[in-house]
Amino acid sequence: MFQMSRKIKALGVKMVISGEGADEIFGGYLYFHKAPNKEEFHQETCRKIKALHQYDCLRANKATSAWGLEVRVPFLDKEFIDEAMSIDPEWKMIRPDLGRIEKWILRKAFDDEEQPFLPKHILYRQKEQFSDGVGYSWIDGLKDHAASNVSDKMMSNAKFIYPHNTPTTKEAYYYRMIFERYFPQSSAILTV
Repeated sequence: MFQMSRKIKALGVKMVISGEGADEIFGGYLYFHKAPNKEEFHQETCRKIKALHQYDCLRANKATSAWGLEVRVPFLDKEFIDEAMSIDPEWKMIRPDLGRIEKWILRKAFDDEEQPFLPKHILYRQKEQFSDGVGYSWIDGLKDHAASNVSDKMMSNAKFIYPHNTPTTKEAYYYRMIFERYFPQSSAILTV
């Protein structure tokens, strides 16, 4: 998202619309397939929404702000959240037996035969993690790069070097090194 924001800003774009919150509100993550009933489905959507500010929204805000790009998140409009969360969770549940994939109810809202918003092959494609949607090879390359820059000895001392939210993988350790190089303040460390 950081690199994409840089490219978008370089094109002269000042504002983008992001889909942050849709997966949380409509149960779009693939593990929602395992929800045993609508009550647990709803509880998990609530849990995910309450944590958005710690992960997805924080990433979106920092990645876009770093390049002076404004991001708007229409799915997180308070009135929209209130309305969407009032929908019976049964309608949001993933039901392959009924032809419902993740975020089915949201996709259905945009499925207009007369004036299509999106081609059907895009509207109904399977959910991909943000990083997976852009390809796997560069992710493996990042992991390999991190592994070559973080030794086993460094990992064994991670809890002493980074006592707050200690990185548990070489990749996380590598990103933490970069983060603290640019943001050494203790107040910044508490955002990790």
